[in-house]
Amino acid sequence: MRYQRIILLSLGLVVGCICMFAQEKIQPKKGDGIQSLLIRHHRPGPEYRKQFIELNKGKLGKDNSLLLGVSYTLPPLKKRETTTTSIAGKTGTKPAANDQYAVGTKKREPLFGKKQAEYDIKSPELKGATFYVVSGHGGPDPGAIGKMDGHRLHEDEYAYDIALRLARNLMMKGAKVHIIIRDAVDGIRDERILKNSKRETCMGATIPQGQIARLRQRSAKVNELNRIDGKGYARGIFIHIDSRSKSKQTDVFFYHSPQTGSKQLANTMKATFAGKYKRHQPGRGFTGTVSERSLYVLNNTVPVSVFVELGNIQNPFDQRRFVIDDNRQALANWMCEAFVTNYAQYKKKRK
Repeated sequence: MRYQRIILLSLGLVVGCICMFAQEKIQPKKGDGIQSLLIRHHRPGPEYRKQFIELNKGKLGKDNSLLLGVSYTLPPLKKRETTTTSIAGKTGTKPAANDQYAVGTKKREPLFGKKQAEYDIKSPELKGATFYVVSGHGGPDPGAIGKMDGHRLHEDEYAYDIALRLARNLMMKGAKVHIIIRDAVDGIRDERILKNSKRETCMGATIPQGQIARLRQRSAKVNELNRIDGKGYARGIFIHIDSRSKSKQTDVFFYHSPQTGSKQLANTMKATFAGKYKRHQPGRGFTGTVSERSLYVLNNTVPVSVFVELGNIQNPFDQRRFVIDDNRQALANWMCEAFVTNYAQYKKKRK
């Protein structure tokens, strides 16, 4: 009997551990959807999504949206081989050794900083797509400057942090990404006040003093890389923060060139943001706009591009969109989601 009790106790402990593992709980971050939450916790793919919805019936919002402050149960994590290959439709097989964009591939980008440099490709959604991510200003030009609680907020620092977060998201979905403006020291940062520096370069080249020279330099770099990359889906994004009167609160707005593809991308961006605001802040509404504007970088870059203004750096309400790191991540998440939608539209038209 003694041995039977020991065996039963051991079995109980094992079952208890399994149940504890299966009942892993997590709360979503601002801007999260089911897909982004599952990918962050190494559970990509439709099977995990289906399990997640089943496990959390009654806790989800409209259209299976996530609610802030609610704890959700994660599906049990499978073995790594199954997790990383099931999306590609090759369950049980490892990614091809020569495919650097295959799901499951471990990557490293030092520009993201020590904490975020390592990442895995979690999804094939953007495999075959190329992006040119350009944060505004930099080097000798800090861009717009706002003030909050005695601190100065520099446009180039916040635009750069959001650009890095966007680039990382895109890379994790299998995209090829060129980060045009770079700072060898500042990676992705979680502080509210991001200290200003003049270290930024245009992929190693000193950023000129003159405005036109700066714009010409980054446009030429995008075009140079695009020639090397060749044909296929390629998109550029120029990330800025506007400066208006302190009382003027603005939503994210988008500029496009006369190119049809540029307008379509801008509209997709707006629709994605409008949907997110409707889901996460119902009743607030979204007043962001899309318009054509003759901007140097839009007129002089070959790839289809969009110019994004993330808000008014002078306005106290808009400032919360930049100084809170979760909000910066949400902006990156939503822009990435818009690119996923745009790429899917592109592939559908080519079929």
